Amino acid sequence: MNTKELYQEIILDHGKNPRNLGKTENYNKEAKGHNPLCGDKVHIFLELDENKKIKDISFEGSGCAISMASASILTDLIKGKEENEIKEIVRDFLEMIKTKENLENKSLTEDDITKLMCLSGVKQYPMRVKCATLAWHTLTSAIENKKEEINIEELD
Repeated sequence: MNTKELYQEIILDHGKNPRNLGKTENYNKEAKGHNPLCGDKVHIFLELDENKKIKDISFEGSGCAISMASASILTDLIKGKEENEIKEIVRDFLEMIKTKENLENKSLTEDDITKLMCLSGVKQYPMRVKCATLAWHTLTSAIENKKEEINIEELD
């Protein structure tokens, strides 16, 4: 199996069988995001502990396979990580999706890098970049405790 096929398989798997879908019970932070151009919606629920470590994370939403796969990969990847590490991962991911060839974060496992890199192909399709980044911007909004819904069209 070549890299392109592997990436497509990961996106399809996470898109059809999203991880952490639903509403985590003991969340203490949340945020909503929307992509009005294509209708993607995401609602992120976080349970941060007293050390700003993600104890639990989940999401609800609807949208295209890219949007749902990205939210699923995101929630799978950052569970158990601390806020500062998460901010670095988010920044690195957003830079990779828009301009960089690779991820630079050294704390990610090879498996994590593969999952994130499967979304790198959206660079070729500017409208799809917004689908892939919606959950990531919404996560940032939740961590920062912002109350207004993210409109992806107003970002970047």
